[in-house]
Formats: sequence, structure tokens, C-alpha cells
Amino acid sequence: MPISIIGLDADDTLWHNETIFRMTHARFNELLGDFAEPEAIEAHQAAVERRNLTIYGYGAKGFTLSMLETALEVSDRRVPAEVLAEILSAGREMMRHPIEPLPGVEDALETLAGRAKLVLITKGDLFHQEQKLAASGLGSFFSGVEIVSEKTADVYARIFARHDAAENAVMAGNSVRSDVLPALEAGSWAALIPYPLVWAHEAADAPADHPRFAELSALGELADWIEGIG
Repeated sequence: MPISIIGLDADDTLWHNETIFRMTHARFNELLGDFAEPEAIEAHQAAVERRNLTIYGYGAKGFTLSMLETALEVSDRRVPAEVLAEILSAGREMMRHPIEPLPGVEDALETLAGRAKLVLITKGDLFHQEQKLAASGLGSFFSGVEIVSEKTADVYARIFARHDAAENAVMAGNSVRSDVLPALEAGSWAALIPYPLVWAHEAADAPADHPRFAELSALGELADWIEGIG
């Protein structure tokens, strides 16, 4: 069957995201430098984020709340109010950071939109993800936008069913855990387009020799791979 739906991830697939988080992490480590070493702060922050994912979800807002919680715990609640204010400011800067599409993305989307229906499938804060899509200037390429709290096989199956069927769909993104494994489980095809930085929570091993999976070096290669499927 020909591919009729192309699902695309947003953060670190269409535009930079993890880079911004890493810069904020570095600033956060500096702010808490009087209380712990960077490695200890990073480990504590990671544990707090994992603990809070089911409460705050993904995105800069939840990350900011986890930074505040980490600061209080690492410092035994001795962190100065001025530092907490700086952390809040860092979170606001993340929300306001300019959206920079990755090289070649616009040309790739133009080509892909001529092949099948494009559906943006991303997880995170609804308001912020909508803001980022609008700021990217890429919204006109998409026939549908799905902002979800988590990417699971059931979520993909429901999304693809709304537009056609999972067996006629491809999901492409930078996360094996979120963009590849659950999409394959749902019955679709999946393409990994790696980003140089990977959040530890998204790390997973790519499937070996799966007939419906490919790893590509750039979004610009996706159209040719889909052509081969057809």
C-alpha cells in the first residue's frame, strides 16, 4: 500500500530544542555551584524530572518547576530567593527562545507535502508547542497537528486511524523511544533522524533489522525512502 500519512516529530526534528535545554542546564549548575558539584546537580535534576513527568508532563514549564524543586532539595532549602528568581528567569527565556528550523527542513517539508498528508505529532505543553510551530513558519505544510502528553502505540494508532490507517503511515523523528518503537508497535513505518544531543529519558536502542524501520541522516532523505516503500 502507498504511504498516505507522514507523521513528523517537532523538537530536534524540525527545529533545535535539546540545545536550549543543555544551555539552561549549564546556567542552572552555575547558580547552584555553592551547594553541589555539576555532576551531582545533573543527577538530582534528572531524578526529579523523572519523578515529575506524570505530573507536569514534558516541556520547558515542567522543566522549570523541576529546576526549582531540585534547587530547594540540593540546598536543603537554603537557596537564596535571588537564585530562585534567576531560575524562573531562565525558564522564561526558554519559552521565549527564537525557533530556528534545522538546515534543509523547509525544502524537505515542501517535497514531503507533495507526496502525502503531513501530520505534526509532538508531545509537550500545548501552549508552548503551538507557539513554537507558529514561530517556525512551518505550519502551512501540515494537514494536521497532534500535541499529545505521551507517544505510545495506542496514541499513534488512534492518530493514524483519524487520517487513514497505521499501515499506510510513516513516523519520523529523532527519538527511538518516542518516534520509532511505539510507531512500529502501532503497525506503521518509522524513520529515525538522529539529532546530535539526546535527552537521557529518550535514549533507547534502535531496532535491529526491522523491515519497517530505517535510520536516515537528514529529513531530506525521507522522501526517497518513502518512495522505496511505495
